Amino acid sequence: MTDVARPSPDQIARADQALVRTVDGLADADHAGASLLPGWTRAHVIAHLALNAEGLAGVLRGAHLGRPQPMYASPEARDSDIAELAAAGPTVVRDRFLASTGQFSEALEAMHPDDWDGRFERTPGGPDFALANVVLMRVREVEIHHADLGAGYSPADWPEDFRVLLLQSMTKRPYPAPFSVRPSELDRTWHYGEGDGGPVVSGTSAALGWWLTGRGTGEGLTTDAGALPEVEAW
Repeated sequence: MTDVARPSPDQIARADQALVRTVDGLADADHAGASLLPGWTRAHVIAHLALNAEGLAGVLRGAHLGRPQPMYASPEARDSDIAELAAAGPTVVRDRFLASTGQFSEALEAMHPDDWDGRFERTPGGPDFALANVVLMRVREVEIHHADLGAGYSPADWPEDFRVLLLQSMTKRPYPAPFSVRPSELDRTWHYGEGDGGPVVSGTSAALGWWLTGRGTGEGLTTDAGALPEVEAW
């Protein structure tokens, strides 16, 4: 994703502020309600967002200090930590989440221009990613999982600059066959997958972004191929 523009500090701050308002506005009983992610309550989503912020903050601190560190100790630790925090109760989850947004912001502000060189591991020995993509990774987590909470914020609420960023960044994923998307309200077309051609999928940029992350069933989208192309969950 090296050719995808890095989100601005204003974009991540705006996304964080909107998510904080939603989480703060949830009643304790709402945490146990089902999210839009199969098998996860809202508490699981908030716990994941907290641990994601902590993990990426650790990556940035390590890069700044010249001591690289992975985002998570292991895939198993990541999953068990989410489950444990989600079960800790609304107050604990909320406080941990709020603290984590501050940790990420502080780590981001401390970065120097030359700290962004290099890569980091998601888990030891696992896939690695460019440090330059950390802010993109975080803003996608915040905006997409904010909608996953099913708490009044939907893809239609995504700011236009995020929708453009999402559609652009999702072109870098592998797809079984090529296709293009054409947002109804944006004068642009994005191409996905290896090779030229393929069907064209049309709809709002919000509906296209939601579908490209493997969510929903393509509500509000049309295609000249009769059936939507195959995409995997993000």
